[in-house]
Amino acid sequence: MRRESIKMPYIGSSLSVNHRLGRRKDGGYYVKPEVKVWEEEYMWLLKRLHLEDWQLPLQVTCSAWFKDERSACDLVNFQKVVLDPIEDLTGINDKNMRWHDGKRVIDPKQDAHLVITITENKGG
Repeated sequence: MRRESIKMPYIGSSLSVNHRLGRRKDGGYYVKPEVKVWEEEYMWLLKRLHLEDWQLPLQVTCSAWFKDERSACDLVNFQKVVLDPIEDLTGINDKNMRWHDGKRVIDPKQDAHLVITITENKGG
């Protein structure tokens, strides 16, 4: 059973499912530039894992470290920005992924970051 963890910076509330999109004047939406950059960096780190070869469903756990309670959000708000790049990169539909909230830590001494752990299904 394979298990890999990726550490990514927490870039603020724009990473949340509730704030990742901006609104165009014509009424359409776009992914905010800082989120696009974050997703591209994340996808480069995912690429080396070759998740398309892993046994499904993938177990995806997200833990987060925040500087203070004011900047902290619920972990489920990261689900879209964590799972969609996996689907975009590998073609694995998110119905074949199981989301799990990990630790939510407030620690002013550490840089704010996420740790995304992906685990292969135990079955075979």
